[in-house]
Amino acid sequence: MSAAPATAPAAVVFDIGRVLIEWRPEAVYDAAIGRERRERFFAEVPIEAMNLEVDRGADLSASVEALAAEYPDWAGPIRMWCDRWAEMVTPDIPASAHLLRALRARGVPVFALTNFGVDTFGIAQGMYPVLTEFDRAFVSGRLRQVKPDAEIYETLERETGLSGAELLFTDDRPENIDAAAARGWRTHLFESPEGLGGRLVAEGLLQPADLP
Repeated sequence: MSAAPATAPAAVVFDIGRVLIEWRPEAVYDAAIGRERRERFFAEVPIEAMNLEVDRGADLSASVEALAAEYPDWAGPIRMWCDRWAEMVTPDIPASAHLLRALRARGVPVFALTNFGVDTFGIAQGMYPVLTEFDRAFVSGRLRQVKPDAEIYETLERETGLSGAELLFTDDRPENIDAAAARGWRTHLFESPEGLGGRLVAEGLLQPADLP
């Protein structure tokens, strides 16, 4: 095993969707309306752009109804984004939750940096207790700032007093990782809990016995 870095990061920053819990709207739509119709729906209706505005702080229900009025032929599938949202964030990723808890057990601060709506984050916290266990959660809807824009990274730095290599950030989206790396953060592109666990050991934050 390679030696740990001379100075370990002071804190670990987690993305949430596809890191700690799944985010699978396509799977829900495929099961409900079929893959071919779902592909048409995503191509013809700016549902993901609407969701980004929810991540910026817009109300989910009101946003869905406004989009349904604009695209009445797709009103049913559009309303599914609200009515069946909880199904889109299932299941959780237990091995990632184990890593977060192992870090906390070793006294390592853990933060969330996530694109998430205000109301939906509360729903997700009720579904998955691990989402209540951060030292602090930086939630885009609350801040009205989203990744990969620089402002949300700046907010985390200012509020935690940490910056650069003091922070190790894991996210499944390369553009979010690149934005953090540009600020000097240590980064890990999340592909699996096993890969993240190995990185945490390599950084001297966990020991092999801590891994799931």
